[in-house]
Amino acid sequence: MAHPSPSPEPRTEQPAAERLAAEHLAAELRAAISGLVRAGRPHDQLAPIPATVLDLLDRQGPMTTAELAASRGVRHQTMAATVKELTEAGHLTAGPHPDDARKKVLTLTTQGRNAIEADRRQRVGLLARALTASLDESERLLLARALPLLDRIATELGATDDAGDADGAGEASTAGSAGRAGDRGPISGAW
Repeated sequence: MAHPSPSPEPRTEQPAAERLAAEHLAAELRAAISGLVRAGRPHDQLAPIPATVLDLLDRQGPMTTAELAASRGVRHQTMAATVKELTEAGHLTAGPHPDDARKKVLTLTTQGRNAIEADRRQRVGLLARALTASLDESERLLLARALPLLDRIATELGATDDAGDADGAGEASTAGSAGRAGDRGPISGAW
């Protein structure tokens, strides 16, 4: 005898006013983050895409071109061109994959690590100077208290990406692993 399947839990709908307020806040947050990224970009030492690749390899360790492409949500051929550019510049080396001779594992060179560290120092210094010039101490403390909230939002966005991947809903998003909480690597402008 077949048993009827249990009915799904009823979804609690968000009131329209609350949803609109959240959408307005999301639009304002997106605009603020985009503006911050655009304002800092002319001062970057590395272009956004190479900086993101170097940052990923520095934080996550050696990866293949395919792994880098998947983490950034781009085609393999697109990432291969960036990897070639970074290798020719002396920022990466390609070595044999331990399990698959057809693959190459990409590793940062000392020059590559120095380049991403210098880029990070420059970005942090630029932001620190802007924070000091534009915010008083109480405003800086308020901003510091908001950082865990931004991390929670990033975690939620990452969970949404992971749920989509689990459903087989397509390629990795451009946020990839770079949108995880506590992961304050270079923002590539995907926002």
